[in-house]
Amino acid sequence: MAHKVACWHLMMLLFYFLVTASHFFVTSHGATDAEILVNFKNSLSTNSLLYDWNVSGIPPCTGSNDNWVGLRCNNDSTIDKLLLENMGLKGTIDIDILMQLPTLRTLSFMNNSFEGPMPEVKKLSSLRNLYLSNNNFSGKIDKDAFDGMSSLKEVYLAHNEFTGEIPRSLVLVQKLTKLSLEGNQFDGNLPDFPQENLTVFNAAGNNFKGQIPTSLADFSPSSFAGNQGLCGKPLPACKSSRKKTVVIIVVVVVSVVALSAIVVFACIRSRQNKTLKFKDTKKKFGDDKKEAQSSDQFGDGKMGDSGQNLHFVRYDRNRFDLQDLLRASAEVLGSGTFGSSYKAVLLDGPAMVVKRFRHMSNVGKEGFHEHMRKLGTLSHPNLLPLVAYYYRKEEKLLVSDFVGNGSLASHLHGKRSPGKPWIDWPTRLRIIKGVAKGLAYLYKEFPTLALPHGHLKSSNVLLDDTFEPLLTDYALVPVVNKDHSQQVMVAYKSPECSQSDRPNRKTDVWSLGILILEILTGKFPENYLTQGKGGDADLATWVNSVVREEWTGEVFDMDMMRTKNCEGEMLKLLKIGMCCCEWNLERRWDLKVAVAKIEELKERDNDNDDFSNSYASEGEVYSSRAVTDDDFSFSVNG
Repeated sequence: MAHKVACWHLMMLLFYFLVTASHFFVTSHGATDAEILVNFKNSLSTNSLLYDWNVSGIPPCTGSNDNWVGLRCNNDSTIDKLLLENMGLKGTIDIDILMQLPTLRTLSFMNNSFEGPMPEVKKLSSLRNLYLSNNNFSGKIDKDAFDGMSSLKEVYLAHNEFTGEIPRSLVLVQKLTKLSLEGNQFDGNLPDFPQENLTVFNAAGNNFKGQIPTSLADFSPSSFAGNQGLCGKPLPACKSSRKKTVVIIVVVVVSVVALSAIVVFACIRSRQNKTLKFKDTKKKFGDDKKEAQSSDQFGDGKMGDSGQNLHFVRYDRNRFDLQDLLRASAEVLGSGTFGSSYKAVLLDGPAMVVKRFRHMSNVGKEGFHEHMRKLGTLSHPNLLPLVAYYYRKEEKLLVSDFVGNGSLASHLHGKRSPGKPWIDWPTRLRIIKGVAKGLAYLYKEFPTLALPHGHLKSSNVLLDDTFEPLLTDYALVPVVNKDHSQQVMVAYKSPECSQSDRPNRKTDVWSLGILILEILTGKFPENYLTQGKGGDADLATWVNSVVREEWTGEVFDMDMMRTKNCEGEMLKLLKIGMCCCEWNLERRWDLKVAVAKIEELKERDNDNDDFSNSYASEGEVYSSRAVTDDDFSFSVNG
């Protein structure tokens, strides 16, 4: 009897073990990815765009096909990437739930509304790419926040509210290749990054101070802009520091002089607040009456009240003079590669943009006047017209209308404020069609110029209130100093200029191709940030590698892909862009062919589709159709 009881207990124990094991197996394999993701969805306070995350529906992955929005899958139906971008998500990122996805390698929550401290990402020790830019994360990041993340390559934390120093554990990530920290409140000294393969670094718009370390000295000055305390290459050299005791003695000795200077400065400041703050432009353009009346310093020397100190090239505008601009309320718009730009709101008049140029002495006085008059005759819906200009031997001012909707670059790459719409495919197509028309008009009006535009890029494409594009900074190559043109103008990034310094009528076509790829991918051509010819591998090289090795859907900007029934037309535009970026000049399309092909494009693959059904979920936008060699035929390396 005792033997039977023992056997019965043994059988019950075995049964309990089998039930427990089977439960563990079910919750640890296959379908449990769905449960894990739904648990994560439920942990968020807003999750309406994750509508297809449902345990009772299709599984998250079928092989490498991603069935749920925001996922990228491996061939074995496991999850490789979680890309929950531009979804208005709020709440707390529960890393403990995501730890249950052992194959997760890329995590992106960019352009959402997450708040609070830095998530405990070190728990995801196998993560390779982390994208948290454009949220509301705040506070100091723990020193050990990235401990053990030996596979991490790309970290994007830009445009949050992080404070404190860069954590040491991040600096020591050996495989780090890209680090984006701009637009936060980090402070302290920039650490020395030992990684040899760090190709992208941006710390602009923080509170860093001190000497820029040697390991970061080769990055663009724009990577350090907005940090008042930084110095050293590539920024101006650091000033020799003085001992505190010496500073105190100097302050005591000159205190009376300092107080007097403060009073004088306050008086001058009071007067300057009533005039346009053109930095030192004001001093050189009209504050000194003798200088203003000198024919040697100002064009034809006709100053006075007649308004002839500004040369108007548009006869449909009310006249104003330089003093009107100097008295206008002003706002600095930025400091571009050519010079500073200002928004000036005239008293009882419109808002104008004044651009100041220092390197515009490639032609003499009469040659400059003649070229400006030629620009004044241009009239096209897709060109921002030149209204007036000011000539001085050392500097020039160009005046045009202010366009309040900003540039294409700001819409593609800037932080999108709540309620600001994303740029869909029909809008992007309309923009590129307008750009092509404007460029074709410039080719017609300047038949002998090798570079009718010369500086075609997304920041030089303004958008009016209807998102109709307006080209700016066009046809300036003849008047800009050649050495400066080669340093800053994007046409000189083209393959032919990099190799032989000989731009031609197909060079602007190359710039158009890069712009097309930027619009389609949403990626900024990073080699534009470096001065000089050429630069690192351009956007065309990256696109080529993706369409050759991966699915086409990986190329396109996710925001644009929300539009349904348009992938065929997107592929056509992608081919146009790459044919414009062909390194081989003989194979590169000329502008007429490119414009004709662009004009043939439609908003949707089938114009008979019901427009009310023209929006797709993110899970539907990535096609499994691969691009073959028959679809694309181009070279990117000569």
